[in-house]
Amino acid sequence: MSRPAKIIAAVLAVVVLGVGAVYGYILFVKEDAPDALDSGDLDDALGGSDTTAGAEPDATTGTDAATDAATDAATATTTATGGDTGDVSGAWAITQDSTLGYRVDEVLGGVDTEGAGRTNQVTGTLTIEGTSATAAEFTVDMASVTSDSSRRDGQFRDRIMSTDEFPTSTFVLTAPIEFGSIPAEGEQITAGATGDLTLRGVTQSVTFDVTAQIEGGRIGVLGSIPIVFDEWSIPEPSNGFATVKDEGLLEFVLVFERA
Repeated sequence: MSRPAKIIAAVLAVVVLGVGAVYGYILFVKEDAPDALDSGDLDDALGGSDTTAGAEPDATTGTDAATDAATDAATATTTATGGDTGDVSGAWAITQDSTLGYRVDEVLGGVDTEGAGRTNQVTGTLTIEGTSATAAEFTVDMASVTSDSSRRDGQFRDRIMSTDEFPTSTFVLTAPIEFGSIPAEGEQITAGATGDLTLRGVTQSVTFDVTAQIEGGRIGVLGSIPIVFDEWSIPEPSNGFATVKDEGLLEFVLVFERA
């Protein structure tokens, strides 16, 4: 075999091995990204309180006494707020039953896939007056956002979101959210929200839909915000391994209890 032919063969071998490695990573290493957050996740989050974690069963009845106590407390809260049509006015605080994260479309070695990172490290408050949310402020610990890939997480924290310099992202409601009514227990209602979203030190006004639900004396809010990276001065996420589209999605399920 001539020298040029050997060089071509070597290059082809490297390409084949590279493509094989990518497919191997996708098939055997990379986990599927979690599904996009939806109304089912909102319902699950409101029913998934860890209040009773670690509780010991009642020695006499064999039932979980802490579970009974939590049920009684939820019933009392619902009764205190008037049941289905109760007054939810006042201040509410985010709990760690919340989930917030990003979702992006990726291409790995010519194969379409998806990346998603999530965290429950969200703090903030929501103020309700009658049937309107009149104020809200949320802060996210960006370094706590993780995906199925440590390599992606390193890129996210260092080059893309620069979490050492910009450790948090924030959202501040700038106009009341008019729900029009207080939903019945377990009912989901949708309204528009407008506020200032700050990512990587850049603030932009955003408008998006939110879905709210009341369950067991707690309030849940589901929503998503399209993010065009250039608009927040977020560096191009693509690298030699993955090609990422120029926009992604910020998605969340926020769970609140009385502050």
